[in-house]
Amino acid sequence: MPTPRAGAGRPDPTFVAGDPGGNVVRRSVLPGGVRVLTEAMPGQRSATIGFWVGVGSRDEADGQHGSTHFLEHLLFKGTTRRTAMDIASAFDEVGGESNAATAKENTCYYARVLDSDLPMAIDVIADMVTSAVLDPEELEQERDVILEEIAMDGDDPGDVAHEKFVELVLGDHPLGRPIGGTPEAILSVPRDSVLAHYRRFYTPAELVVTAAGGLDHDVVCGLVQDALETAGWELGPGALPAPRRSATAAQATGPPGVHVIRRAVEQANILIGCPSIKAMDERRFAMSVLNAVLGGGMSSRLFQEVREKRGLVYSTYSFSAGYADAGYFGMYAGCTPAKTGQVIDLLAAELERLAADGIDDDELRRAVRQLSGGLVMALEDSSSRMSRLGRAELVSGEFVDVDASLDRIRSVTAADVQALAKELAAAPRTTVVVGPFDTEADFRG
Repeated sequence: MPTPRAGAGRPDPTFVAGDPGGNVVRRSVLPGGVRVLTEAMPGQRSATIGFWVGVGSRDEADGQHGSTHFLEHLLFKGTTRRTAMDIASAFDEVGGESNAATAKENTCYYARVLDSDLPMAIDVIADMVTSAVLDPEELEQERDVILEEIAMDGDDPGDVAHEKFVELVLGDHPLGRPIGGTPEAILSVPRDSVLAHYRRFYTPAELVVTAAGGLDHDVVCGLVQDALETAGWELGPGALPAPRRSATAAQATGPPGVHVIRRAVEQANILIGCPSIKAMDERRFAMSVLNAVLGGGMSSRLFQEVREKRGLVYSTYSFSAGYADAGYFGMYAGCTPAKTGQVIDLLAAELERLAADGIDDDELRRAVRQLSGGLVMALEDSSSRMSRLGRAELVSGEFVDVDASLDRIRSVTAADVQALAKELAAAPRTTVVVGPFDTEADFRG
């Protein structure tokens, strides 16, 4: 069901939904436009809290590339009230876990603790989000840490292939940029640019707080508001949350064709794909079924055809990603360099066979059961449910309970899957190969 917008004020909860097991989801908008969503899970002795900011790598202005990921690191380095050691020890001494994640469209700082330690977790993360010092010396030290992280990813040919694939498929779109930034961007971005990015986006209207586990919604709202007011944030009455991103489809501008990246490796990494559907496209459930049939497990077509029958690869799968205004679909395989051309042809052939012949009833049934089981099991811990609330608020504006989600998966037909497969098979195709080659001719000879 759609998530209604609550009025400003505390507490002003709106009942959103109930999941099997007695879970209750509620949503409030606090003064300043801060949104709080919780899922109370009866019987849980722990809780997961997440502070989301609706900013990702796609939102960085020229001269600020890499700033979003930079901030993810720097917010753990100290505030006006706490040192980096204070932040780390706050969670360690209660047996909790804390971390952060930067994505292309959002950033999340989160922690999982015992329910009795939730007030501490809210206070610490709120302090990080509102009052980071961004100390110049810490920034320079963390610049080196991020460069090491980028270098580590650059040594992994699979990561190189995936990063280049997204860049090529999405072209000049900001979603095509790497989340962590390039070495050149990290080396050149000044502290003033990182600070400007922080001050622009880390605001009450952009903040979404989600929590799941052993908790009380009204208590969480009170703790969040108190922590933000203590930090000095202005939480004016009547302020509205920041609007969600525009869902107007963007035109992907990347160049199709075969692109080769030379690496002296023992296994070629292959990615084939194309632009695809947005995050909220009604066909996203059909896409999930398509991926389950084509490359979603040991019974999938790619696994059976390319690995089991022919023994050409160890790993092969299909995948997709959707964002507010763009998305992509792809297939991956890793193989002996001498088999690269053959494997590329087989990946393409399986997609084209799916488009031409569709799927049978057994494949549809198996895919639906696989997705249904995976969904239910994934939501058995508070961290997954906390993340689900964040995505619902920032991406869709709609909370869908487990039963409704299962109904949507079960409603997918074989015709839906085939129609989507035809669209993917007909799209301009991008192929990325990372291996001991200079050109396509080296593995097509």
